[in-house]
Amino acid sequence: MSAKNRDNKNRWRNITVGFRVSPEENELINKAVALSGLPKQEYCYRRCLNQDVVVQGNPRIFKALKTELATVLTELKRIEAGNGVDEELLNVIELIAVIMGGLKGEDEDGK
Repeated sequence: MSAKNRDNKNRWRNITVGFRVSPEENELINKAVALSGLPKQEYCYRRCLNQDVVVQGNPRIFKALKTELATVLTELKRIEAGNGVDEELLNVIELIAVIMGGLKGEDEDGK
């Protein structure tokens, strides 16, 4: 028995859960995982079980935020040129804002 198949409460993880997503949904999930700093499995089951996903600032998170903000800037320039805003971009911007607010130490009210 390997330690990697046990959770932080030493419970044995021997059941596999899988589901299908669209390529667009997969991209959004991968962005959220990268911004969280968690392994994909950990991120997914925390979200499924409605547990908090706490982002711990580190160089990898900073790089992921920087990459996503560059992508957002490109999209905003595209929008400025007369194209519409899609909901996926708004979701990514909202996720980045929540993470950045948490890294600054703000509470949920923004104070």
